Amino acid sequence: MAYSKTVLPFAIEIIPGGSIAEQITFAAKRAVVSGHLRAGDRFPSVRLLSQELRINPTTAHRAITTLVEQGILIATPTVGTVVAAGGAGSSAEKSEILGADLEKLVVEAKRRGVALEQIHRAVEKHWRGLERKER
Repeated sequence: MAYSKTVLPFAIEIIPGGSIAEQITFAAKRAVVSGHLRAGDRFPSVRLLSQELRINPTTAHRAITTLVEQGILIATPTVGTVVAAGGAGSSAEKSEILGADLEKLVVEAKRRGVALEQIHRAVEKHWRGLERKER
C-alpha cells in the first residue's frame, strides 16, 4: 500500500514479509537523500505514523528511534522530531549509515547471482533518477 507526500512527508510502500520499521527507516533516508525532507522539516509523530500506515505504534516508535540513533532525526521535547542538519552528519557518518543497506544489497545480489556490473548499472540508474527529481 503506497502513501503519497500529501499524507506523509515521504512516499512509502509497505511490502508484506519485510520488517515494517526497516521499510519506514529506508523510506525516510531516501527522502532525506533526495531532498524531499530537508534539515528542520518536521517528521511525523509515532501516533501519526501508526495511524497513517495502520501499523502498531511500537513499530513506528522503533523506526523513529532508529532514525534518531543514526543522526537523521533529532527529537526535541518542545519541538518534536525534525530532520537533522546535514541529514546524517559527516560523510563518514553517512557512509556508515549506508553500510548496512549496502551489505543487504550485496548479499541479496550474490544470493540471486547478479553480476557486479549489473548492480553498478542499476545503482547508477537510480542515482540519475534521484538527480532528475531534485531539479
